[in-house]
Amino acid sequence: MRWLRWWGDDDEAPPPAAAPTADSSGDPVGDTTQILKRITDAEHFVNQQAARLPAAAVVRSRWLTDTLREILDTSATRPLDIHAVLLVRNTVEDFLPTTLRSYLTLEASMRDRPAPVPELLAQLDLLQEATSNILVAVRAQDRDALTTQGNFLRTKFSGSDLDLP
Repeated sequence: MRWLRWWGDDDEAPPPAAAPTADSSGDPVGDTTQILKRITDAEHFVNQQAARLPAAAVVRSRWLTDTLREILDTSATRPLDIHAVLLVRNTVEDFLPTTLRSYLTLEASMRDRPAPVPELLAQLDLLQEATSNILVAVRAQDRDALTTQGNFLRTKFSGSDLDLP
């Protein structure tokens, strides 16, 4: 008998943890080209549904997909942080489509009432705020990497701090 065991029978092994996948560059959790395709699909969906969505929702949705694309574009210089990849992927595959489809499933008479529109826009604003924060963080990492490299070079090629004057 095992002292610490998974629930169920003693002979059962715990389910294997989902291993993150890697793309061709070794980047964990996601091939950026696949995620870019999903962003393009989301843009097509927004464009197709533009007549059924409030104009402000179309604009905010496209702003969101542009921000997601901008985050992924930073992966050309260095791999993205796992949190950035997960936010981008989850936003484009789940959060944005679910938000828009939830609004679109309302009956036409309900969509014309003022109450659902502010709720839809508030949800899109929350998504935009989260993605904008990630974009700021990604850019800050780039800036920090440049500062770190500059400090290294100054230390490497200037006189040692231990040198006596």
